[in-house]
Order: sequence, then structure tokens, then C-alpha cells
Amino acid sequence: MPEDIVARILRLPGYGVYAWEAAEAASRLTLWIRPTAEEPSYVCGGCGISVRDVHSWTERRLRDLPWGTWQVWLVVEVHRVRCRRCGVRTERLPFVMGKTHSTTRLDVAVAQACESAPVSRVAATWHLPPETARRMDKRVLRRWAAGRPRKPVRYLGVDEIFLGKVKFLTVVSDLETREPLWMGRERKRETLDRFFAEALPPRRRRAVRAVCVDMWEPFVQSLRTHLPRARIVYDKFHVLRHASEAVDETRRAEFFRKRGEARALVRGKRWLLLRSWTHLDREDRQTLRELFALNRRLAKAYLLKEQLAQLWTYTYEGWARRFLTTWLRALRWQRLPAFQKLGRLLTRHLDGILNYCHEPVPFGTVEAINGNIRAIVRRGRGYGDHEYLLLKVQKATAARHRQAA
Repeated sequence: MPEDIVARILRLPGYGVYAWEAAEAASRLTLWIRPTAEEPSYVCGGCGISVRDVHSWTERRLRDLPWGTWQVWLVVEVHRVRCRRCGVRTERLPFVMGKTHSTTRLDVAVAQACESAPVSRVAATWHLPPETARRMDKRVLRRWAAGRPRKPVRYLGVDEIFLGKVKFLTVVSDLETREPLWMGRERKRETLDRFFAEALPPRRRRAVRAVCVDMWEPFVQSLRTHLPRARIVYDKFHVLRHASEAVDETRRAEFFRKRGEARALVRGKRWLLLRSWTHLDREDRQTLRELFALNRRLAKAYLLKEQLAQLWTYTYEGWARRFLTTWLRALRWQRLPAFQKLGRLLTRHLDGILNYCHEPVPFGTVEAINGNIRAIVRRGRGYGDHEYLLLKVQKATAARHRQAA
């Protein structure tokens, strides 16, 4: 192999090849490299200053980007230097992240491939063990996250994702940047307490103005302890989900109360009753009109559910409180036990619902972030490392924002 081809394969500024070996049977090319300067200086691995006093040296074998079908390995001289600040330390190589056995450009190439394909497929393409490819991707993501500017967090979103088999993943998101900040196992108060201990120190908590959360009491207790000045805003979609469950419970009660043709008319109408009236076509609306004409309780339940969505159109707390009070009074003589239970739930959480008038947080952002997490989990066929999953979602969200801009 000509010397100029070997030099072009390396292309590391400040380093040159002084020996090479090609194993054609294994398609492996090994290059021995060292600094090209006559009196090179080395970077201390501790403090990062330039040092010339060498204590000793050894060789490290690194895997580099492939050259066609050839695997390229670098054997580089790694020096231990005498630093006036740190003592004897190993030098910091400019093309390697830490003490890894691969070059930075190989890590970046593997991480770019992992953005659009599962790690197992990328590992098979690059002839790497899956765990090695996963570590490369995680190193690059950590370096990317460490170099990002940190902005004050003003609006938080707290929600959980059901992973199956009674397993939950608590997700804390920044509603302004629309990306997750932290993930933890289970949905207990201790889980959210760990977020404040690990990711949001007291000096950063003062900037938080509001938190969007569902009506899960352990989360609320943790938020009131760590963010006493922030407003707790209950998620609109969780409140409306309770209203939809009340409609569904009323439908089941009416199904078992009726007999004959009246029962047949209620059968199969669950998803029509759960959908909003504005999302129904003409045929579905006519079907519901026929049902409501024969069953007044279902008509009242559906109307109450549709009216409740109007609560979040108010920007003045007094009008929102007046509307909700009128809505609760309408439940008195309707003989709808499910909605009476819903009314008691709304009364207990009234302040958190009305806080939306003061801090109109974007409710849909939390659900969108959860959807992104579920999509990445499905594509990766599951993630046991939640830090790795968090980094993947943050990188995907940031890339989507750049494309939209």
C-alpha cells in the first residue's frame, strides 16, 4: 500500500504515521501514529494545560473509521506527563473522548446512524457488539448535552407513562423548550423528590412559575414541598378524561338498566359518546340524536361533558369560577351518580383548575412529549437505561425544532 494513501487514511492534524501493517485476510489495517512536531507539547488530562515534561509513555490501540471494507486500527503513543498542578497525569488526546478505545469521529458516525435506526442494526452494520455501539452513542449524546446552553425553567410539566405490567415512568418536562428534563421509575412522591435533588437545585427552583400536573396526590405533595411559590395547574386533558369516564360509566349503567330494543340502541355507542361533538361527521351526529331522543340520561351526561370543556376558555378567574359553580349546580337533580362523583373531585381540586387563568400553560405539550417518548421506545424495542432514553428524546426534540425553525 503506497505511503500517500496511508497518510490520507489517517487525516489527524498534528499526528503522522511512522509504521503500518495490512492484514489482507482479515481486511484490517493497523497504523502506528505519533505527534509530528519536533518538540511536541501535551495536554494534561486533569486541568487541561499544556505540558512538555514527560514521565513515561505507553501504547493504546484505538478503532477508527473504516476505509472501504478495511477496518482501521490506530496504535497511538499515550504519555504520562508531570503537571505542576495535578502531578503525574495521563495526557488528553484531542481525537479521543476519555479513556475509550475508539476515536471521536467513529463515535460520532455511529451516533448519527443510531438517530434513524435501532442500535442492534447499527451494530451489525459497523461490525460492533450492540453494547459497544450503545456506549458510543451515549458518549456522544452526553457530550452534546453538556455543551448545550442551560436556560431558566419557568414552566414544568409532570406526567407518567405506563410501560405495562404495573410499571410507570415519571417524566418531567420543560414546557417552553418542549423537551423532557428528567425521567424516573415509578410514580411515587419519592420519585419526584429525586428529580429536585438530582436535576433542579434550589437556586434554579426560584424561576419556576407554574407546574402542569394531573391530580395525582403524591406528585402534588412533592411539588408543594419543593416549589411553594409556583402555581399548580391541573392538566385539562386529565380532567376531561375523568369526565369521559363518567360518561362511560353512565352508559354502562343505562345499558344494564334498559331491556330489549332500548339496550340494543345503547350497545356499540361507547366511542361515539367519548368523542367530541365537533369531531363527529353528519352520520354519527344523527346516530347520537336518535340515542339521546330515547335516553335522556345519556343526553344529559354527554351535554355536561361537552360543556365542561368550556371552562378553559376563560381568562378571568371570577368568570371561570362562576361557570364551574353553575355547572356543579346543574348536577343536583340529574340522577347521574358518576357525575356527582366527578363534581366532588373538581371541588377538591378547584384552585388548581382555576390557576390556568393566571398561568395559561400549554397542555398539549406534555402529551406530545409523551408521544415522542413512546415512539422512541417502540423503535428501540425498549430501553433499560433511562438516562440513555432521556438523551435520545432530547436530541430528537432539538433536531425537530431546528427543522421547524
